[in-house]
Formats: sequence, structure tokens, C-alpha cells
Amino acid sequence: MEHFAELFSVSPLFLTALFFIALLAGFIDSLAGGGGLLTVPALLAAGMSPANALATNKLQACGGSLSSSLYFIRRGVVSIKDQKLNIAMTFIGSTSGALLVQHVQSDILRQILPLLVIGIGLYFLLMPRLGEEDRVRRLHGLPFALVAGGCVGFYDGFFGPGAGSFYALAFVTLAGFNLAKSTAHAKVLNATSNVGGLLLFIVGGKVVWGTGFVMMAGQFLGARMGSRLVLSKGQSLIRPMIVIVSAVMSAKLLYDSHGAEIAQWLGLH
Repeated sequence: MEHFAELFSVSPLFLTALFFIALLAGFIDSLAGGGGLLTVPALLAAGMSPANALATNKLQACGGSLSSSLYFIRRGVVSIKDQKLNIAMTFIGSTSGALLVQHVQSDILRQILPLLVIGIGLYFLLMPRLGEEDRVRRLHGLPFALVAGGCVGFYDGFFGPGAGSFYALAFVTLAGFNLAKSTAHAKVLNATSNVGGLLLFIVGGKVVWGTGFVMMAGQFLGARMGSRLVLSKGQSLIRPMIVIVSAVMSAKLLYDSHGAEIAQWLGLH
């Protein structure tokens, strides 16, 4: 039992629960992003330190994003050849962000992020025809790679929440892709930034490998189920999921930043 605790840092019961939480998170993540809203609190509740929880979460998130990416590439929805520059910029951006966050406080970003996430949710809610079909592309080549890959990748490495929605939004608005195609391409860049961030966590020695691999298996299965729905249901399923996840995520971020003030305002204290 001591050896088990050493390898997984959690009890067998918690490990089973974490597998199913990761499976659900992988399913949600493949459709709209935001799976970390489930997995990070679950790892913290299991008794991991914040550093270990974030590092292990990055490992298990790779399972979901890589599973979705492989599915979309095999189905011919995403061409790796066409995405090479975007992938390179995303990797550079995410590793740069992950390096910088170790030396800079992210408090300002923490304050404005809920507004950005609310904005994304409202944008998809109030623009019902957004991503319904392919449109004229606004940015090509390096300019697009710098914005969709470099900037969003940097954000993903530096902070993270909602990155999947930001990638998808970039493909819808700047590349003119429909929502299903945008979601598929977003997963490839998300997988890239996850791998970039994970490499730095590995160097830091904070990953709990046993638990991470068990959750990775759950993520892989959940993401595969969700990816199939992306192609079969498309916009009709993705759009409401992005709106719901954005609402939940912004509420969670607002509570994390201003929980005490909100409770006081509501007269709960």
C-alpha cells in the first residue's frame, strides 16, 4: 500500500474517481474546452499540492488533446502539412508563456480573464450563424500563425483556462473555418501547447506519473467519444457547449478572484 501511495499519491478509490472525472473532462474538452475545470479541483481534492496538481493535469490533458488530434488527422479533417507553421508558433508561444509565468505574477490576467471568457460565450450566443459554414479567410501564413499559434499558445502556457475556445475562435473568425473544422484544428494546437507546457513541468519534477497516466487513459477515451460527435453533430452541439462552458468557467474564475467580495455583497458573511 505504501508503494501504491508513493506511485500515485492518492488512494485507490480516489484514483478510480479521477479516471472517470478525466473521461468526462476529455469528452467536454473535445467539444468546447474547459475540461481543466473538473480535473484540477479533483486533483487538489485528492490531496495533491497545487504544483503537483497543475503538472499532473498537464500530463493527463495531453491524453485528451492528442486523442482528438489523431482522430481528426486520420479522418482527413486536419492536414498536418498545412498546420506546420501554426504548430511551430504554438510550441514556441506555449513554452515561452510557461517559462515566463515562473517569474511573473499573473494577477492582472486573473482579473480580466473572466470578462474575456464571458465575451466569447456571448459572441457565440448572439451570433447564431457564426461558424455555420466556411467563409472568406482574413489572415494567411505567418500573420495567422503568430496570432492563433503564438499569442494563444503563449496565453495557454502562461495561464491556460479557455485556451481551446480561443484557438477555435481564431480559426472561425480569422481563417474562416466552420465550427466543426475550427474545433478540430483547435485540438491540434491545443495538443501542441499541452506538450510544450508538459516538457517544462517534467524538468521541474512535479508530475505524479502514475496518477497522470491513469487519468490520461480516461481523457483519451472521453476525447475519442467527443471527437466523433464533433463530426456528426457539428455546430448544433458545439455552439451551446461553448456557451455553457464559457458561463461556468467565467463564474469559477470570478469566484476565485472575488469570492469573498461576492459573498459579502450577497450577505452570506
